[in-house]
Amino acid sequence: MYIEQLYTTCLAEAAYYIESEGEAVIIDPLRETAPYLALAQQRKAKIKYVFETHFHADFVSGHIDLAKKTGAAIVYGPQANTHYEVINATDGQVFSVGKIKFKVLHTPGHTPESSCYLLFDEKGQEHAVFTGDTLFVGDVGRPDLLDGVMTREELASMLYDSLNNKLKTLPDAVIVYPAHGAGSACGKNIGKETFSTIGEQKKYNYALQEQTREEFIAKVTDGILPPPAYFFEDARINKEGYTSIDEVIKQNSKPLSLTEFKEAIVKGALLLDTRKPDDFEKGYIPSSLNIGLNGQYAVWVGTLIDIKQPLVLVAEEGKEEEAVLRLARVGYENVIGYLKHGVTAWDGKLETVRSIAAEDMKVEIKRGLKALDVRRPGEWEASHLKAASFVPLANFPKALDVLEKQHPYLVHCAGGYRSMIAISLMRRSGFTGELVNVYGGYGAIQQTDLEKVNADTACADN
Repeated sequence: MYIEQLYTTCLAEAAYYIESEGEAVIIDPLRETAPYLALAQQRKAKIKYVFETHFHADFVSGHIDLAKKTGAAIVYGPQANTHYEVINATDGQVFSVGKIKFKVLHTPGHTPESSCYLLFDEKGQEHAVFTGDTLFVGDVGRPDLLDGVMTREELASMLYDSLNNKLKTLPDAVIVYPAHGAGSACGKNIGKETFSTIGEQKKYNYALQEQTREEFIAKVTDGILPPPAYFFEDARINKEGYTSIDEVIKQNSKPLSLTEFKEAIVKGALLLDTRKPDDFEKGYIPSSLNIGLNGQYAVWVGTLIDIKQPLVLVAEEGKEEEAVLRLARVGYENVIGYLKHGVTAWDGKLETVRSIAAEDMKVEIKRGLKALDVRRPGEWEASHLKAASFVPLANFPKALDVLEKQHPYLVHCAGGYRSMIAISLMRRSGFTGELVNVYGGYGAIQQTDLEKVNADTACADN
């Protein structure tokens, strides 16, 4: 038996390759098929099944393309009504792969069709469970993605039963392999580890502690941030089907002349600059939105840009196809093309962003600049500058009305990636005051003597 977790950090997503006796299973694959095909070829195995734990909302699965290329059967749990051919497994149904077996555990709660796959090894022992978005390390899947069809309370009640009747009853030594890690919006506060055990989760996961149904529902539904708008479109795509990823990359990876690039912008395309913040600040085309490939690129595109919005790209040369692929992973396929030769092809004036070290903030604050924190609410609550304004990047651009567009701001996040996104969005939104980026973000600010408020002391820290 061979198990490999294929973890994609920028999406905080885990797919799985499991093999026995030359037969393999892929669980929750990303949209591109090449990594799974290459692994199977390298190990001289044939992919027999593609197991899907649910209709993913935060990425487009590669299950359809993978099935077409390998002849593998796509397997969903109960209540998964698709527009293409799949095996709708029943609760408890067993699938054989070489000398190992998988048992389907229907675990509704995150979504009605959510299912886990319990792996039995060659000796028939319960070895691991692939939990999708039902159970994470330190968290569980959000139960609010079907509001209007089912309430979050109804789904949370279903999740309570799934956890207590299906997962907590497994042996403590069973390995837990979830679909997501830290940073995913599919949970509230997922732990940094990408796998665990049932025993560890029973000890430390708040959702697996002994509690009443009412207590569980209250905890699981409390503090859930609104889901990114693209979640619902991705779930629809996964249910109904999609254009082949190979065709999408071919159509969207078009080099554009400067004239074609400008014409697309005039017609309404949004200019997405995918370079690193450090490169963007040195010179960018006016009205660009910077979301760099060096961070959670697809997640922030999905959070901040309408999925139907036409896009034109500026990328570091050689990175254009990567930018297109990572957009396609989350269902963004309306890419007109990219500017050939990147920002160097631009014939007009480039704009810049000034960045400073955290230790220089005090001087800038005395000059009249106000600190603006764009991190997540949980980060802000843990510790923040006492005098800072707070607008989470995920709430941009709608929440920017609380700020003065003529006022100068020192913009920071945790490390410097999100702050440049924020500054580019603010400039696109008509902010005319000086906008200064803080290198190293709050990580660097914590090393200064600027006055802070910390959750553990609930008082100013000098």
